[in-house]
Amino acid sequence: MTITAATARPRWHRPLIVLTGVAAGLAVVTAVGILFDSRVLTGMPIWAKPFKFAVSFAVYGFTLAWMLSVLPRRSRVAEWAGAVIVGVGVVELGIIVLQAARGTTSHYNETTPLNAGLWSAMSMSIMVLFLAHLVIGVAVLRQRGPDRVVAAGIRLGLFGSLLGMVAAGPMVFGPHYGAHAVGVPDGGPGLPLTGWSTTGGDLRIGHFVGLHALQALPLLAFLLNRYATRLGVRTRVRLLVIAGSAYGVLVGLLTWQALRAQPLLQPDGRTLVAVAALAVATATAAALVLTRDKNDPRQERLG
Repeated sequence: MTITAATARPRWHRPLIVLTGVAAGLAVVTAVGILFDSRVLTGMPIWAKPFKFAVSFAVYGFTLAWMLSVLPRRSRVAEWAGAVIVGVGVVELGIIVLQAARGTTSHYNETTPLNAGLWSAMSMSIMVLFLAHLVIGVAVLRQRGPDRVVAAGIRLGLFGSLLGMVAAGPMVFGPHYGAHAVGVPDGGPGLPLTGWSTTGGDLRIGHFVGLHALQALPLLAFLLNRYATRLGVRTRVRLLVIAGSAYGVLVGLLTWQALRAQPLLQPDGRTLVAVAALAVATATAAALVLTRDKNDPRQERLG
């Protein structure tokens, strides 16, 4: 019998589960803060950023814990990297909440020695998180899981989210350092909930979409295993590779759009052509893979 994520006995990474619970609890607390604290910072409720980061770390921590639980063999290196990520999460969330409580920003804030020191700690912790995430990605890449489709989804998700971290580079290095908006000041009109600029480019969009490859691509693997069992295993893996490649290109397109000071919902002709080309290339590649599947009776049809 093929062992899948659903049948394997999980070995949950306890520190990551604890981080998930703490971050989820913090999300509830900060949501209350949004409702009852009328203060506004950079055009958003002052507790909006702590809320978004708490939700993000809760989802991130749980996803990593699940990924480590379905590895066919225990990886101490990956587990240590997970513990490092927990430490980074505590530092990041602690500083973001502290700064919100003080009524000031956390990111890129160098207005006082204290604020500069806190921002420096956050910057270093994010670099550590990137390296720890990379270590987990390499550890997963080196293991051959019994469910090839799920394994492909996990690998693509891990490295797609690394690309999302890289997409944040323009906010940390170069001419756009210290800002997420391009062409307009931070804190201007934005989309509901996310706050993404509606008058200029916003570098957070590509960063956000890239990070959530960590959930999107394993979810696609699950859906293919659940609803596309008539397709061969090799075909499902190939479809995942196509989806992962398209996802990575989309992250690049969103970042490119933002760097040209263009709002997400107001694409120009070049952006529309690029998106259309990506859609056509993805659909064509998927159609070729599906056609090949029909003509290959040797493929394994079980999950």
